[in-house]
Amino acid sequence: MKYGIAIFPTKKLQDLANSFRKRYDAHYALIPPHVTLKTAFEIDENDMKSVTDELAAIAKDTTPIPLNIYKVSSFAPVNNVIYLKVDPTDELLSLHEKLHSGKGYFQDNREFSYVPHITIGQNLSDDEHSDVLGQLKMTNIEHEEVVDRFHLLYQLEDGMWTVYETFRFGKDC
Repeated sequence: MKYGIAIFPTKKLQDLANSFRKRYDAHYALIPPHVTLKTAFEIDENDMKSVTDELAAIAKDTTPIPLNIYKVSSFAPVNNVIYLKVDPTDELLSLHEKLHSGKGYFQDNREFSYVPHITIGQNLSDDEHSDVLGQLKMTNIEHEEVVDRFHLLYQLEDGMWTVYETFRFGKDC
């Protein structure tokens, strides 16, 4: 089964992202707006307890993370994904690194450099991508919040992602 690790922002930010996603993101119905921390990977059911224990330990040693959105950007020309740019704070980059340094399930499986973002458009033709990106870049987007948890997700047979377990940041959780 495929698993992933992500942060879900507040409803206010999800509503903003969804206002674009429902028009421009083919995966709109499969997962809520999120910041990916670790892309899809496999977990053997026999190892689930040790994986969740490790995630709990990582969460315990992580303080709440500021999530600052400050513009619309794109991964073009690599691919036609449009996203809300998330400020790569030290706290966010540190958490991402913890989830990619180690053995087993936490080894480095990254294909690309980490660019924290919330996808709002994908699978667009070149012309559509160019047109939509041009329009959205003129939108003034400034949002700040603090997140206090991340989620281990799993993918259902129909492609939808759902939460397996939530991990709150800090020693008191």
